[in-house]
Amino acid sequence: MGTRRDPLCGGRLTRLLVLGAALALASPALARDSLGMFGAWGAFRDAAVPRCYAIAMSSAPGSQKARDYQPYATVGYWPQKRTRNQVHFRLSRRLAPQSAVRLTVGRQSFTLAGGGGDAWAADKRGDAGIVAAMRSATSMRISARAANGTTFSDRYPLAGSASAIDAAAIACAKTPRG
Repeated sequence: MGTRRDPLCGGRLTRLLVLGAALALASPALARDSLGMFGAWGAFRDAAVPRCYAIAMSSAPGSQKARDYQPYATVGYWPQKRTRNQVHFRLSRRLAPQSAVRLTVGRQSFTLAGGGGDAWAADKRGDAGIVAAMRSATSMRISARAANGTTFSDRYPLAGSASAIDAAAIACAKTPRG
């Protein structure tokens, strides 16, 4: 189980505020229950939808000036849709048309589907493979070609990700299915 940290210690307040901003971008719904912070990952439940998710901000997105978006990664659960372990990335840059999007988790590599400023696994099997890889790796990196032709990478630490993913899964397992 991951270690819960006080968000006011060691610069965590800034990280929590940035995480809050990403959450506001992730959905127009504002009613969220915090399930905890686990390393760089947070877990939340949005009972109104209902959905649960683990989320982290990119740790090294490159120049702030070059960003089109605030990058984050999520693993989501929608019990009424019977959807679980769905991986989604908000990229720091808008993708070039036909750009290949590559995710490296530890030593494993995955090709993602993408468009605009988002990327995701092509199917449920891809989601499962990525989440399994996240559980045993220490970091992940997503790389692609931006609309301006430059290559970019968004990086994520994975310490605490398994605990955040588990907390989201457990919270949604308690949600009645439609």
